[in-house]
Amino acid sequence: MAVFRHRPNPLAPNPIHHLNSTDIESAKSRAQQVRNAFPENGLFAGQTWRISPDPFPLDGKLVKQLEKLGRVLLQFYRALNLLYRKSHEQAAPSWVAEWMDAGKPERLTQLGLSRTFKQAHPKVIRPDILLTDDGFVISELDSVPGGIGLTGWLNQTYAALADAPDSNSSIIGGAKGMLDGFNGIFGKDAPARIVVSDEADSYRPEMEWLADQIKDRPISVHDGNFEDFKDGDWVYRFFELFDLANVPNSKIIFERAIEDRLHLTPPPKTTLEEKASFALLHNHNLESFWLQHLGGGFLKTLLRHVPYTWMVDPTPLPPQGAIPKLGLTNWHQLKNLSQKDRHLILKVSGFSEQAWGARGVFLGSDLSSQDWGQVVDTAIRSFGRQNYILQDYHKPRTVDASYFDFDNDKLVPMKGRVRLCPYYFVQGEGDQARAQLGGVMATICPADKKIIHGMSEAIIAPCCIA
Repeated sequence: MAVFRHRPNPLAPNPIHHLNSTDIESAKSRAQQVRNAFPENGLFAGQTWRISPDPFPLDGKLVKQLEKLGRVLLQFYRALNLLYRKSHEQAAPSWVAEWMDAGKPERLTQLGLSRTFKQAHPKVIRPDILLTDDGFVISELDSVPGGIGLTGWLNQTYAALADAPDSNSSIIGGAKGMLDGFNGIFGKDAPARIVVSDEADSYRPEMEWLADQIKDRPISVHDGNFEDFKDGDWVYRFFELFDLANVPNSKIIFERAIEDRLHLTPPPKTTLEEKASFALLHNHNLESFWLQHLGGGFLKTLLRHVPYTWMVDPTPLPPQGAIPKLGLTNWHQLKNLSQKDRHLILKVSGFSEQAWGARGVFLGSDLSSQDWGQVVDTAIRSFGRQNYILQDYHKPRTVDASYFDFDNDKLVPMKGRVRLCPYYFVQGEGDQARAQLGGVMATICPADKKIIHGMSEAIIAPCCIA
């Protein structure tokens, strides 16, 4: 992992009231440099955030854990892919495929099972990580993540602050870790085309910035109407599989990939885009499979950091049966839990426009009994068409941060809760594939926000080694 080192900075994590006027002026200068570095066409269409004068510091022990995590997550994807395939082949429980195929067109599931994509796994892996008082929690896993260009720009921009006399930090991944990582997922010297759907159009500026920064291969950004693909091209699919009807060129992309005329990543495998994969990880009926194909160490790591997850499957239980940990005998009883017992997250599993961002995510303790009951009823009724999962809620701990308020010309302290997004880039094929950490983006929301996501009140910054 490349690390860009620069000099100690008294700003982080000291309280602002301990800073002298020179420190504050220096912070203002750095924040202004970040602001001035914004690309002309922006990074996210219509999106703004608060600018910190410094990267977000992470403890060295946590950084080492994150460096090792990519290997674990890559192996999890491999094992998940194998489990799903074996389920289709009647060599593993059939309910696995039934869960994961719910609501998907048959032609799409067969495409993912085809020879071309049989062993394929995502080339970019991004977990969403919450810092809690008890360590870190992986709330989700994304194989078609936004933020690659943004994190690359953040790393490059904050690394350029190294010449400031009071700068402090070691940017994780360095100035070029994200750029080199993304570039490395494609074959040597092969042209690459990033296809961005209309649904993901707000991410187009960051992808255009990313393509412009990579100089040693032809790389371009296209919409869903582009069809002038050349044999041997790499195509980076930046569109969701639920949205294929609105991506006209998806058909020709898939056809040419099947014909081995172009290389496609991430593969069109709906299973690898389902949040329900965490429900499979925690299902005791599959414990021996995970132990065999993940190994004891990797399985222990995942079970330690992935919150307990259930599929909301209303199939009747036997009279003595109960849902693990919850002790409920049917899912309708979930509606009767008191507010203090509803420290649970209910969310859409995947294959839906509601399954990304903060949409389709409901925190039980934050809802009235009536609203919670309605969400639970929807989840139960939707099973088999649009599955929902339930997760234990782990409250993120508070952190000290600061941002510069340009309107009022002052440095503002902020108590916040943080989500970390490490980006792992997979280079190589088959057993030779390795996941490399390219950078880590921190999203710090005000402490009163229960669900952390990109918002105008959030601070977004790259992470550094404290």
